[in-house]
Amino acid sequence: MVQPARRLERIPPYLFAELDRMQAEAAARGVDVISLGIGDPDQPTPPHIVEALQKAAADPANHPYPSYAGSRRFRETVARWFHGRFGVELDPDGEVLALIGSKEGLAHVIWAYVDPGDVVLVPDPGYPVYKAHTLLAGGEPYVLPLEEERGWLPDLDRVPADVARRAKLLFLNYPNNPTGAVAERDFYRRVVEFARTYDVLVIQDAAYSEVGEPGYRAPSILEVEGGRDVALEFHSLSKPYNMTGWRIGFAVGRADLLRPLATLKTNTDSGQFTAIQEAAIAALQQTPEAWFRRLAELYERRRKLVLDTLAAVGIAAARPKATFYIWARVPERFASDGDFAAFLLREAGVVVSPGSAYGDHGAGYFRISLTVPDDRLAEAMERLRRVLA
Repeated sequence: MVQPARRLERIPPYLFAELDRMQAEAAARGVDVISLGIGDPDQPTPPHIVEALQKAAADPANHPYPSYAGSRRFRETVARWFHGRFGVELDPDGEVLALIGSKEGLAHVIWAYVDPGDVVLVPDPGYPVYKAHTLLAGGEPYVLPLEEERGWLPDLDRVPADVARRAKLLFLNYPNNPTGAVAERDFYRRVVEFARTYDVLVIQDAAYSEVGEPGYRAPSILEVEGGRDVALEFHSLSKPYNMTGWRIGFAVGRADLLRPLATLKTNTDSGQFTAIQEAAIAALQQTPEAWFRRLAELYERRRKLVLDTLAAVGIAAARPKATFYIWARVPERFASDGDFAAFLLREAGVVVSPGSAYGDHGAGYFRISLTVPDDRLAEAMERLRRVLA
């Protein structure tokens, strides 16, 4: 029998696939499972975005292969949106690249830059894709511990100079998944200095830049002096526009830094369906601020419910400024975060994400997603009160 590539042995099962399996097994036993494990918005995509897709999909002009880099209209729209949001000017002809969701781009940028033996600086806890694709590409992940005492920001001064000199990429993700932490411009200035010193390309995963408490506006690393010289930034329409299934995002940055990713993509995929790009244009151009305010207020209400419940059963959790996650400590009476997650699934029919699934430094924590309907979230919190009181 033909065996799969040995490189697959280097990576663990993908976190959310494992959660799906556990949930399916519980449901097969007749358990009414409430999943708080995956960050998939429960609210529908705004109607004007759906209507734009319907109109564009019916137009035969959009049925052939799309542009590899993204349609000119899409790239121009991204450039205008980015300038309006962050004050950074982008050339749509070389500094904007359409992605089939930001996850695809984050994975492929590793293959575009990393040779076997190259070091990639990876935050821990962090989105599993960073480490998994570094291993698949033959690179060496070097863990940057994210610690509560430092506000979940990496301490770049702790990276040994010999490691930093071998590093090709530095991954950042703010607002942060899974912790909900945020980074401000002073931190990015330190990152730019580090990247210049060691000739490292910074990959800023900004998938949650538009998801935060009412009034919070996350900055871009490209706003900071020198940021454009050392960083690429990846954005997604999935979370802010409730478009997870649509698979559309974009990468931005200096043309020569973005070009290797574009080259790899032309040899890997054929771009995103032009009609979906048209829907993304409608999202970026037409979504009113009132819609974002309502979404922020929705998550704020849910955030308060979860934090109040956790406090009532003695679980420590900080109030995040951004994302739709709650990152909390596992009660001391449980041996591990995995045991705690299994206990909640078994005794309460509630799925949470164990922190160690995001890396060794996530051990002892768990993540709750706020992306379930209000009544189901309230039911889940009542079950937690019952089994943890």
